[in-house]
Amino acid sequence: MKQPRIALLNAAHAAADTRRNFRRELDADVVEFHCPSGEFPEGFRYDGFVVTGSRASVYWDREWIGRLKEWVGDALEAGVPALGVCYGHQLLADVLGGSVESMGEYEIGYRTVEQDGKNRLLEGVSEEMTVFTTHSDHVQEAPPGATVFARNEYGVHGFRKGHAFAVQFHPEYDMETAESVARGKDDELPAERIEAVIDGIHADNYEMACEAKALFDNFLEYVEELHVGRVDAD
Repeated sequence: MKQPRIALLNAAHAAADTRRNFRRELDADVVEFHCPSGEFPEGFRYDGFVVTGSRASVYWDREWIGRLKEWVGDALEAGVPALGVCYGHQLLADVLGGSVESMGEYEIGYRTVEQDGKNRLLEGVSEEMTVFTTHSDHVQEAPPGATVFARNEYGVHGFRKGHAFAVQFHPEYDMETAESVARGKDDELPAERIEAVIDGIHADNYEMACEAKALFDNFLEYVEELHVGRVDAD
């Protein structure tokens, strides 16, 4: 198989950092669509797709969010493998019948998440992970029939249903993005909390968090195996 062709559904309003981070981590032929600008794929001729993070909430009444949910639902029905990150995690949960709600607070910074060591997406990753998080919504209930494979005190951090994988944390972030995002919360969080988060953005924490980046290669390997299996079946 040639490099897998992956649709990157960029849901971030400030798209540049998101684009840079995912293109760095995805060793694939990435075709990007900036969904808040009204860009969406035509059809489902992709080996897989990724839904990124966003400042939006999946329960907002926005035309582009409705279109994104519709495309994602149709793509999943067509059997296209999916990876959702943060907002993408929540959107996949919503589309697949789970529920997403505001937490009434923020989880932000390098945090510990526990995973069960059984899920293909996090194969080779420590069961107690350090990851960067930034979200005020969460998956209140995973989709019916989904397997929850990662959690912490803030709730669900990873689930799988069929060919759809989703994580709440941000494995794609570099230190520059983490600091920029933290500083961008100055209208939502007190200055002392933001400074505490920034104090935690250092090389040691970043190095530990890099372990979770393995999920990108694991997802692409899954996509390739699925493709080979379909070809063999034909």
